[in-house]
Amino acid sequence: MKGHPMFYELTKEEIKLHEVKSNDYGSDTDPLANFKRRANIMAQYPTINWATPECVAILDSLKQMDACLSLLERGLEGGVETVDTRARDSHVLWKIARILRRSK
Repeated sequence: MKGHPMFYELTKEEIKLHEVKSNDYGSDTDPLANFKRRANIMAQYPTINWATPECVAILDSLKQMDACLSLLERGLEGGVETVDTRARDSHVLWKIARILRRSK
């Protein structure tokens, strides 16, 4: 191989992470299902400016809630984060969204 050996080691680490996260976020048939589900939700609000700090916090919370629902639907607890830690993240992100709205 001509590339740097560490490049290949880092790539192997990323492959492992992708596999674990795909199990948490994807579906039984589509490892990228989470992106499609959230894109469908975002499409329901075509005129919102998604590039605001509060919308970013809300979208991050949506990501956590989506992952929780996906795990619960499939009867899994989560490999990277659990249903419980994702729920707590969502609570924190909503508080951050509220702070951002109030500090405008």
